[in-house]
Amino acid sequence: MTGSHGRGLPHLAAALDQQGAHDSAPYEEAVRLAERGGLDFVTLGDTFAGPGPDALAVLSRLALGTRRIGLVPTVDSPHTEPFRVPAAVTALDRVSRGRAGWHIGVSTTEGEDRLSGRRHDAAARLWDSWEGGADSSMKGSSAVPRPPQGYPVRIVDATERSARPVAARYADVALVRVADPAQAAAVRAELRSAVREFGRDPDRLRVLGSLHVDLGGGERAAAPGHGGGGPRQTAQGPLYRGGPVDLAELITDWHEAGAVDGFHLTPVEPLRDLERLVNGTVALLQHRGLFRTFYPGSTLREHLGLARAANRLGLPDPVWKG
Repeated sequence: MTGSHGRGLPHLAAALDQQGAHDSAPYEEAVRLAERGGLDFVTLGDTFAGPGPDALAVLSRLALGTRRIGLVPTVDSPHTEPFRVPAAVTALDRVSRGRAGWHIGVSTTEGEDRLSGRRHDAAARLWDSWEGGADSSMKGSSAVPRPPQGYPVRIVDATERSARPVAARYADVALVRVADPAQAAAVRAELRSAVREFGRDPDRLRVLGSLHVDLGGGERAAAPGHGGGGPRQTAQGPLYRGGPVDLAELITDWHEAGAVDGFHLTPVEPLRDLERLVNGTVALLQHRGLFRTFYPGSTLREHLGLARAANRLGLPDPVWKG
């Protein structure tokens, strides 16, 4: 199924983060709602600096109560061994049968970008060295099968210019926090060009606009949404405030203009705004034939139209059995 301009349909994802929630129970209703709407994936942030959810543990539990939606923790490992987080994400990919992603934090400093690149390389070597349960040669790694998707989907926030080389070289999905579609289109074009320079196929990168959404005012919001001038830049990032219909128009307009391949949306009021997103915006897009009504496959890579990641080391890669 394709949109009216032949670009395919937009990809949609949502953040599950809820302030004060520390275990899986508060997220269960939200993830089931997101899956009912056919969203590609949900994200959940981890908190190293203070109290907060263990994103990997929460999403692993949520995997047992879901069947199709992608599950993406935001986890970084700047102060731990490079194999520990990739191994944990691999476990999530196994328990979810191929629905895991990894939203990887990238520092805005040049030195940390190089470190981030090394962590990506270490993760790729680890995934490639797991040959159907054979021992990996990397120190500290465990003997487990290669992830069901080959590599879990790797997601990088490419808003900052310094993060874009990392996204271009390693990411399957790049997030861009901008309030203007022309700016989003420029960043997308820059990323696709850089992807090509690294010898990758630019059509294998999905660029998603990242917005906070406040749907609390319905169609009579106090502040303008898309219909009143589009998202506004705030200290927390670009914010859309308005109704579900205007948000559907924004998604359609940005996607069909080639500005983005879809959106990652963070509800301001988690359950309220997610419910209005799914039952309002998504339902309208589906009615217009502008968003899918069923999942095209069982893995996150299939949802995103991405092939299973090949083994770069050329090792045998038998079909994973859950």
